[in-house]
Amino acid sequence: MKRLGFSLLLGILMISQSVKADEGMWIPMLLEKYNIEEMQEMGFKLTAEDVYSINQSSMKDAVMIFGGGCTGELISDQGLLITNHHCGYGNIQKHSSLENDYLTDGFWAMSKKEELANPGLEVRFLVSMEDVTEAVLKDVTKNMTEKNRQILIDKNMNSLIESSGKDNDYEIRIKPFFHGNQYFMYFNKVYKDVRLVGAPPSAIGKFGGDTDNWMWPRHTGDFSLFRIYTAPDGSPAEYSELNVPMKPERHFPISLKGIETGDFTMVFGYPGSTEQYVPSYKIDMTMNVNNPVRIAMRTRILDVMKASMESDPLIRIQYATKAARVSNGWKKWIGENRGLKRLNAIERKQSEEAEFRAWAENGKYDGLIEIYETEYNALIPTERIMTAVVEALNGMELINLASSSRGLIQYSKNDAPEERIQTTVESLQSKAKGFYKDYHQETAKEITKTLIDYYMQEIDQAYWPESLLDIEKKGLDKSIDKMFKKSLLANEADFMDFLDGYKGKYKKLEKDPIYNLYQEFVQIYLSELSPTYNTHHAVIDSLDRVYMKAQMELRKDKIFYPDANFTLRVGYGQVDHYFPRDAVKYKYFTTLEGIMEKDNPEIYDYDVPDKLRNLYENKDFGQYADEDGQMHVCFIATNHTTGGNSGSPVIDAEGNLIGINFDRNWEGTMSDLMYDPEMCRNISLDMRYALFIVDKLAGATHLIDEMTILR
Repeated sequence: MKRLGFSLLLGILMISQSVKADEGMWIPMLLEKYNIEEMQEMGFKLTAEDVYSINQSSMKDAVMIFGGGCTGELISDQGLLITNHHCGYGNIQKHSSLENDYLTDGFWAMSKKEELANPGLEVRFLVSMEDVTEAVLKDVTKNMTEKNRQILIDKNMNSLIESSGKDNDYEIRIKPFFHGNQYFMYFNKVYKDVRLVGAPPSAIGKFGGDTDNWMWPRHTGDFSLFRIYTAPDGSPAEYSELNVPMKPERHFPISLKGIETGDFTMVFGYPGSTEQYVPSYKIDMTMNVNNPVRIAMRTRILDVMKASMESDPLIRIQYATKAARVSNGWKKWIGENRGLKRLNAIERKQSEEAEFRAWAENGKYDGLIEIYETEYNALIPTERIMTAVVEALNGMELINLASSSRGLIQYSKNDAPEERIQTTVESLQSKAKGFYKDYHQETAKEITKTLIDYYMQEIDQAYWPESLLDIEKKGLDKSIDKMFKKSLLANEADFMDFLDGYKGKYKKLEKDPIYNLYQEFVQIYLSELSPTYNTHHAVIDSLDRVYMKAQMELRKDKIFYPDANFTLRVGYGQVDHYFPRDAVKYKYFTTLEGIMEKDNPEIYDYDVPDKLRNLYENKDFGQYADEDGQMHVCFIATNHTTGGNSGSPVIDAEGNLIGINFDRNWEGTMSDLMYDPEMCRNISLDMRYALFIVDKLAGATHLIDEMTILR
């Protein structure tokens, strides 16, 4: 094997010249330099300053991080925001019960007094950003070890954040770009009083359910409405009855003009994570190691959940959010593997690497690809087991509660102050209350059985928790039944009684069989897997940084956009149809007629509400119908999106809101790793359909009245 000999060149790594339309998640601060000319050639009628500015209000002031993983945008001068139904789903569920089933029936606040508070829900607006690469990499040298390099970088970042935050109340974060070759600092304003305003019934907001997820054609009314409240002086504040609706600097006008093939579209939001520049070995591991394990284990979970949900309306409510979360990744990974295989992704990357090897031979990057190969080959066995452990820990519900209980045991064992223990008990009581609200013992038990069964079949005994050896001897069903019967955690009344009367006697919880199973899995994770896993990933991370730099040196005629990292980005493209397979053409929009074609009262996800059916039959579409007379529902375009872009505004050439991004097509889910302009499409809700639901179905005309609507 050749040795790697090269130096790290520091600085800003944005290379000018050609751009590939449609693909890319671009930094808004740099649009003037790299993108605006092409955007305008594609039809955009505004300037880069209209999109991102710190000197005047701009589009960025109307776009936010919604919660922990979605995007939202302001649509009125009274703090009204819109995001996806699936982004607001967890909060809608928290307010739902058998008596007030807002998931099934929808929810509409007919006045601001009826809007519902959501403790813990926050939104973040970007105030400004700046390149801090030089300051972050100050005193970093090529001879440093990776550990010492990161220690110095962390020190520099902490110093920057501390000095930059002295005279303001902003949340300040520094994010790496291009695998740590460039750094930007973000100043965010955080609002903590966000109230639920409206949500359509799940038969609209989640129409098609898991069956239609990641698919086109799509007919999902995937939106929900919330409102931001502030202190009377306009500053961010915790919830209070004295708070008032936010008065924002900017909100999006909504266009009813309609959408045609070839129209310019821009998605402005917070894409979560992509890996466009990784080597073939990463693609291979994803396709043949990670995804098969994840898919197999989640298939088992979903089979149990779906059977339980179909058996009882209460279980359906309890497991609605859980099933959606499990299914989302499951279906995405299936589509991702199909797309990567269709693109011959591994072979394409190998071809690029052959070109790279020839270019790098006898130079400072010589041997880099060979080191990648060695590291991935050594990592793969551990990666497979680690994936199974993580899926098992995340999939078994009571493991989550066991994890939350660990702090109480540790504080009690170490004789922590009584006040600290009591605070921990109260926190655990609150956690348990929310947990058991959406917990069904038999469902949790069956999920545990099926995951343990998979683990025992697929993973070598050297990596089994000790409890699994006992289960193998005594039988799976009998052992798990006994585990649940003996466990404090498995029974709400028992666990809540234990906490209510807690006097420092932690041993009963420490000996709990489910807590023990959790501890054993964690021990496998920490002792048997993490050392090897972390060692190889640390090397790979450093290689990624160097390989990124090298690729940019090799391809100087290309502009490289940074991988998504949940920072504000611009994606732009055009409305367009596509051909998914031989003799099949998908047009760019769907209509209410397609919803009626799918209508099936016997299937929860396709049971069209009577009122929507009546509106369709009477063609009562109001001002929201397209010029073709139909009620358009969704549309597709070529914008490059990923997770985190859920809820992002889809903006037309004049800067008006025309849609809400909510998904990708199944044929394009591999775009996190490799983008295909012929197949990759983002799926958006037509804003006209959202307004039609608010106005005609919900009768919430007061909300329509506060929006700026362009006819």
